[in-house]
Amino acid sequence: MNFTRIYGLFLRHFYLITRSFPRILDLIYWPSIQITLWGFISNFFASHSTYYNNAVGVILTCAILYDFLFRTSIGFNMLFLEEIWSRNFTNLFIAPIKISEIIISLIFTALIRALIGLIPAILLTSPLFGISILDLGIYLFFLFLSLYIFGITLGILVSSGLLRFGPSFENIAWSTMFLLAPFGCIYYPIEILPEIFQKIAYCLPLVYIFEEARNILINNSVNLENIFTALILNIVYLSITISLFYFSFNIARKKGTLINIGE
Repeated sequence: MNFTRIYGLFLRHFYLITRSFPRILDLIYWPSIQITLWGFISNFFASHSTYYNNAVGVILTCAILYDFLFRTSIGFNMLFLEEIWSRNFTNLFIAPIKISEIIISLIFTALIRALIGLIPAILLTSPLFGISILDLGIYLFFLFLSLYIFGITLGILVSSGLLRFGPSFENIAWSTMFLLAPFGCIYYPIEILPEIFQKIAYCLPLVYIFEEARNILINNSVNLENIFTALILNIVYLSITISLFYFSFNIARKKGTLINIGE
């Protein structure tokens, strides 16, 4: 057994981790986010055990909405990553294709992927648990629309990071939604969060979406302001991330790193 070779391999992986901020972030945030998210959920149910008249229905509805968001974001990331893993991204430009056309095609394909996973989940909740997400009525469309736009926004943001930082940014593709989950107030109202976290949460469309979903299910009322605020924030963030994608692409093209992106 050669300890020098063992030490050499150790240094190789050690430097790979310590010299890459995305990898360090990936190691740190998983336990932190899990503890934070479930800590807030536990605090909420400990102090507001009678908040939900139909706890199963409300929680499962929010879980389905969150799953749609997650699948939309991950779906976009996976489609983009598959182009990178196969080293096919640069090959796309052999044809007279534009960046906008690539983004639009990924957006619609991500929607199909999300619906394939979502529809069976919706169909199962009624016979198994006696609830239906359709109880949200026509406003369900606007909630799904906001979640879809935000999921695509996150997908484009991660893709921009992949273009800018390369394969080391792949871990962020899987972790983005979990990082935002505590601030999204998916299963609990925003009042549970510390004040400084509330200020961050109000900058995200997720809060307005899930607050409104609970408001409709629990209070049988609709606050259109929440729906409009979520849509406006989504449009602003989507515009910013598209601009960032173009910026990252231009930098990668100028540095010649596009051709090196891949497995």
